[in-house]
Amino acid sequence: MRHFSVALISVMTLSLVSSAFAEDKKPDPAAEQAKSKIRAAGGSVLELAQNDDRLEVAFHLSDQKITDDTLKTLAGLTKISSLNLRGTEVTSAGLAQLKELKGLTHLHLEKTKVNDAGLKFLQELPNLEYLNLYGTEITDAGLPQLGQLKKLKRLYVWETKVTRPTGLALEKQIAGLEVIGLPEEPKPAEAVKPELPKPAETKPAEKKEEKPAPKPAEKKAEKKAEEKKPAEKPAEKKAEPKAPEKAPEKTPEKPAEKEKPAEKKEK
Repeated sequence: MRHFSVALISVMTLSLVSSAFAEDKKPDPAAEQAKSKIRAAGGSVLELAQNDDRLEVAFHLSDQKITDDTLKTLAGLTKISSLNLRGTEVTSAGLAQLKELKGLTHLHLEKTKVNDAGLKFLQELPNLEYLNLYGTEITDAGLPQLGQLKKLKRLYVWETKVTRPTGLALEKQIAGLEVIGLPEEPKPAEAVKPELPKPAETKPAEKKEEKPAPKPAEKKAEKKAEEKKPAEKPAEKKAEPKAPEKAPEKTPEKPAEKEKPAEKKEK
């Protein structure tokens, strides 16, 4: 009987809790109307989890032009936790529409037209933990306006005009803040060393190619080849040139004998 009573009490308690939770989950007409306007403008609206009714709103994937007027659709949605406006046409004037989003923790403004004038509206967001200003016109003059955001943990300033000293000063002002994308600290200039004259280059002596020693098998082959070669004949002596023969001495010709006169025949 006692167990039955305990079980009955448990069931009644669970039913009361469920009915109370169901009443809390009743859709808010104003909120549902705002969600419809966001979706009509090309944005998306999602709950963070089944047991977490905070909202995540994003316009960065919209196929429509997102401007300052588009942000008016956020009116009535006080439970927005994350807002993504990356790459849209939103300007500093449009950020005035965000001052009622007190529960906002993540804000993407990279590649928008926001400048220093819009940072004053972000001072109205006390729970902001993540802020991305990459590729905007933020400068050292406007950055100190974020000093009131004591819960800020991540701040991105790549491709802005924020210098390293200003970013480091903000890190000291807000405990636990990390400013990401600051320019690197310039390195000290190195002293130029005098150039010493280079020693004259001397070409290394060319090494004669040494023929590898013949292997034993090759030696035997060479010996056999030498044995087969015929003995060379001694070179024949060249014939000595003969002395020119002397021309025979001409003997003086005897003078021709005079013909004797014919003898007269006797009668």
